[in-house]
Amino acid sequence: MTNHLYDKENLKNLSKLKELAPEQLQAFSEFNAAVMTEGALTKKEKEIIAVAIAHVTECPYCIDSHTRRAKAEGASLEELVEAVFVVAGVEAGGVVTHSTHIDNAMDPEADDTLYRRSNLKKLIKLNKFAPEGFRSYSAFSRTALKDGKLSGKFKEMIAVAVAHATQCPYCIDVHTKNAVKLGCSNEELAETVLVTSALLARGAYAHIANLIQSYGE
Repeated sequence: MTNHLYDKENLKNLSKLKELAPEQLQAFSEFNAAVMTEGALTKKEKEIIAVAIAHVTECPYCIDSHTRRAKAEGASLEELVEAVFVVAGVEAGGVVTHSTHIDNAMDPEADDTLYRRSNLKKLIKLNKFAPEGFRSYSAFSRTALKDGKLSGKFKEMIAVAVAHATQCPYCIDVHTKNAVKLGCSNEELAETVLVTSALLARGAYAHIANLIQSYGE
């Protein structure tokens, strides 16, 4: 029995999936391969998105494998770090935008529809009651998404991916519109979403290694 829950040696347990769930393993492998094949997005771009989403799912196996793959496709450390700061910015934004529900919760006459675009107008109250924090958040968000080693367009695509991974409708709406304004195509958006889907599935898949390890102890 190991004292480390996350040990690369755990991944050897995944070899048992050929016996435990061969049909599901085959379908997953084909899905993952198809999604990561070069298309409207390059393999490098897909791997950078994968690294970003691995930080959303907080899967160390995925962070390790996709960082290595992104590096092999030519991604620099600076590009990968910028991608992860986009994750941090969008996750912070998801919390900030959902603060609008506090106002609804305190209003006995509030509409029963929880997610309205117009809710975002209530962000002014967060600025009112915590102005310094709100200004600092806004500055961080702008900085995380501006042009750098990665273009603003690609960062907005990463933001769309993160928004889907965190299931924030406000973030999906805002960052999809921003990405389109910067020239993102339907094909690029579709591939971005499917990479995100594959990475959430991969996080669950990778952790089966821990399940098998624990079951055998």
